[in-house]
Amino acid sequence: MDMDFDVVIVGGGPAGSTAASYLAQAGLSVAVFESETFPRPHVGESLVPATTPVLHEIGAMEKIEEAGFPRKYGAAWTSAESRNVPHNGFVNPGGSNVDFRTAEVLFSERDQDGVDRDYTFHVDRAKFDSILLKHAETQGAKVFTGVRVLKLDFDDPEAVRVVGRMGGREVDFRSRLVVDASGRQTLLGRQLKLKDSDPVFNQYATHTWFENLDRQELAGRDGQADFIFIHFLPLEDSWVWQIPISETVTSIGVVTQKSRFAEAKADREKFFWDTIATRPDLLEALKQSKRVKPFKSEGDYSYAMQQICGDRFVMIGDAARFVDPIFSSGVSIAMNGARIACQDIIEAHREGDFGKDSFATYERLMRGGVRRWYEFISIYYRLNILFTAFVQDPRYRLDVLKMLQGSFYEDEEPKALAAMREIVEVVENDPTHLWHPYLGTLRAPSAAPKF
Repeated sequence: MDMDFDVVIVGGGPAGSTAASYLAQAGLSVAVFESETFPRPHVGESLVPATTPVLHEIGAMEKIEEAGFPRKYGAAWTSAESRNVPHNGFVNPGGSNVDFRTAEVLFSERDQDGVDRDYTFHVDRAKFDSILLKHAETQGAKVFTGVRVLKLDFDDPEAVRVVGRMGGREVDFRSRLVVDASGRQTLLGRQLKLKDSDPVFNQYATHTWFENLDRQELAGRDGQADFIFIHFLPLEDSWVWQIPISETVTSIGVVTQKSRFAEAKADREKFFWDTIATRPDLLEALKQSKRVKPFKSEGDYSYAMQQICGDRFVMIGDAARFVDPIFSSGVSIAMNGARIACQDIIEAHREGDFGKDSFATYERLMRGGVRRWYEFISIYYRLNILFTAFVQDPRYRLDVLKMLQGSFYEDEEPKALAAMREIVEVVENDPTHLWHPYLGTLRAPSAAPKF
């Protein structure tokens, strides 16, 4: 039976371009259909170290280094909390009680398989995504931009018919397998009615870029200016990201409950500044800088698919699952998901079998990894002072750092996650507990949603 390609990948973002590089390097005929023309802006600008081994394996690391993106050596958190929070036995590395107002990590504190440097990157996604897509093309993948895939037809038991629109006309191609990397468009999830909105995380983000923000003024100490900062706000389940994009440009985004934006009945700009005003130090610093991009908003923040693979299809990246971005997980999940999926796809091609069972390893590792990531984020929202305590306490610090580095794709659960779960249950079940007043309103069971 004639086929146009072994694999068609829908979407040319980090998930799709990474998969294209792996598969083309393995000798498969691969096409990437991307609806937009690159470069195009995208949110999700800070990487975690788990992306480093993938960049090495696909051969793109040298190009990323040459792009001159700011290096990210660590992460820091600041709090608006002024109350004297009971330490409950948690200590910092110096042995004194933890300070819940601030915390930081350096990626160099813990070795990580496949990571040969003590930094990762903050990236301008328009430039970063273009580099990865062009790199996939140099590896042998066929890249078609400006092609919107309209439908995937699985009626033929031996092939997938990919129907798209190119330059005003309809086109179709046949492939043995389709990889849905369509991002938050969730092409297959919508077509097959597999998408479930998250029952708890209904977050909303408004973000923009500022020029000449004094990042050192907002840092806790020297050497932190180029860290990613998460600034807690004195509002339930709300925070601000601060991400260096270049020497002079900084991405700032407000994340809060979508209901809060609806209740405010405000436009994006007013809502952004009203929310920032709850942290006067941050407000003052931003007012001394210049906004250089329009405000953009992101909704529909968390969702899952009832099924992420099947006969002749695999979903990767945001097309499979999107989790709140509090710990910069998006690009890492996309690229590592592509890496794991491609191991199964290459073997399926070798065996000539693209049935659902061929992707069992991908499904197991991704379900386990993302479930743990989801619970980690859930615990942060439920009791964020616990996260700050675990970051500082030497008993748990390296295990928390492992999670922050993006190391979730293995069968063993991180010990710190189990300890966090136990403490949250104790606090929730004891109204007299000293930490009970600090519980957030979001309460997400680790098993929800389905993936």
